Amino acid sequence: MKYLLVTPPLTQLNTPYPATTVLKGFLQSHGHEVAQTDLGIELVDSIFTRQWLAGYAASCPNPDERQYLTQCSQTIDAVMRFLRGTDNTLAPRIANRSLLPEGKRFSQLADMEWAFGTSGTDDKARYLATLFIEDIADHIRTHLDPHFDLIRYAEHLASYAPRFDELHSALQAPLTPIDSLSLSLLDHQLSLHQPRIVGITIPFPGCLYAALRFGQHIKRHHPGIAVALGGGFPNTEWRQLSDPRIFDYCDYINIDDGELPMLSIAQLLQGSITPDQLVRTFTRQNLSTTSFASLPSTPQADFATQPAPDFDGLPLHKYLSLAEMTNPMHRLWSHGRWNKMMMAHGCYWHRCAFCDTSLDYIGRFQAPSAATVVDRMEHIMSQTGITGFHFVDEALPPRLLADVCREILNRHLTVSFWGNIRFEKAYTAELCNLMSDAGCVAVSGGLEVASDRLLQLIDKGVTIDQTVQVCRHFRDAGIMVHTYLMYGFPTETLQETLNALEVVRSMFDEGIVQSAFWHRYAMTCHSPSGLNPARYGAMRSDTTPNPFCNNEVDWLPSHPIHAANQSQPPQFDYDIEEVGRGLSLATYNYMNDLGLDQPVRSWFPGLHFPKHKKHHSRQ
Repeated sequence: MKYLLVTPPLTQLNTPYPATTVLKGFLQSHGHEVAQTDLGIELVDSIFTRQWLAGYAASCPNPDERQYLTQCSQTIDAVMRFLRGTDNTLAPRIANRSLLPEGKRFSQLADMEWAFGTSGTDDKARYLATLFIEDIADHIRTHLDPHFDLIRYAEHLASYAPRFDELHSALQAPLTPIDSLSLSLLDHQLSLHQPRIVGITIPFPGCLYAALRFGQHIKRHHPGIAVALGGGFPNTEWRQLSDPRIFDYCDYINIDDGELPMLSIAQLLQGSITPDQLVRTFTRQNLSTTSFASLPSTPQADFATQPAPDFDGLPLHKYLSLAEMTNPMHRLWSHGRWNKMMMAHGCYWHRCAFCDTSLDYIGRFQAPSAATVVDRMEHIMSQTGITGFHFVDEALPPRLLADVCREILNRHLTVSFWGNIRFEKAYTAELCNLMSDAGCVAVSGGLEVASDRLLQLIDKGVTIDQTVQVCRHFRDAGIMVHTYLMYGFPTETLQETLNALEVVRSMFDEGIVQSAFWHRYAMTCHSPSGLNPARYGAMRSDTTPNPFCNNEVDWLPSHPIHAANQSQPPQFDYDIEEVGRGLSLATYNYMNDLGLDQPVRSWFPGLHFPKHKKHHSRQ
């Protein structure tokens, strides 16, 4: 059976998303012929060219914009070579700002001298080249296709979609120029590989529209090809799906890990199983009768014994190393062609109240041996020629991580790696030094609410003091740290949020974190807080499933909050939107070594603070 595995536009531009590589390795081990393509990087590779931009410029009615785009077209090929790492001699010309036409994003440049000094020519050039690419993307989004962005496509149609109506209507509209270009790239892959099954991964909302456009096109023009959808978005959003119109765009929807579902589709098409034997798969016929409550008990592939991910067929030379920020830790997500892989399946802790712990990809923890992990790393390195790894685990298990580090050192491998961890006491100075010796350059982890009361409430299993000590160990070992944070958890007070920002400020000030990101708490129906909200001081406002997407749910405090000028029952007695803006602004400044001496309340000019409470800048 011939498969074509597709990553649709758009995920990220510096390295392949790992879903298709894992499926390719597995399906090939069962005797199938498998091709894979990343149509996100292929789309960007087609747009950001002299020929395409010159044609776009010629169609632009505004003379000033036409001139700007024409100038862009004359330098774009050189910039893309630089961002791919094939022409680094361009760095001085880009860095001295004599080469690139400068659009709106250049008016908000960071402090270049602070960020790059006099010797960071390559980094400075990469930052400016990224602004140049982003300016062109902004222009395309404003004047040609409102759905377009560099790392997402039509995300607003999928970010919150309880019903299919808006997305369905958008898919009936005429194709945009970017749609047409994407479909021509898909047709090329279909002609090249002649698949019987096309599997499309949908990891994020910003991939959904393009994935459904692809499915729609295949069903209209290639009816002999079966279309299967899977990935992170269906896993979290479509477990209670009831709208059958989705099957106008696909034949199958896989839930949880895709290995056995995709294998079972081939077995069905070969006639070796019946439709009721499909593994964790929705079809139009079973949509109204299949209960996903029983699906977790169906078989899963054994992660510990699976073959290594297979990168063969991906155009690694086309990926771009971007620098969206000057912060060195934050840039890891977009700079460098990291080999993405999982060290272990699921989360060994799987207790946090905000996390989707009831779902298989988190709740089922399976760890291979350290030798198997490093065998997979060596296999991938032999395919890609790249020695850097981004472990995309929910949280790297400390014991396995230590064994992997020893295995790397015993084999005398020279690698670099980073990944997500929990700030727990297992990360001693000894372990952090071992990680550094083996090649660890950075870690990311959730401090989350940065309040000991709330950390206990959400069952995070760490304390602030413990986290601070662990981060000191990482700093002393030369390992950068990024921390994830949330605000707006049920029962969280405004003062607790301010205290949390003070914790973050002090960690930046001490140099034990280099990067951070705040997001607003979202209650999901798969998390402990969504399944049992009363335990966390909240209640679900409605438990009726939506016909399309079901993940984030509305909630209210268990005890009513009375606030002035509220047309709807509020979740908080303060302006949560203003809090979010202040947290983001403060942290952005901290990441650029600014504002560390400012009182934390100064970042919230729109908030009212009771006068009787004395403020201390370092609480």
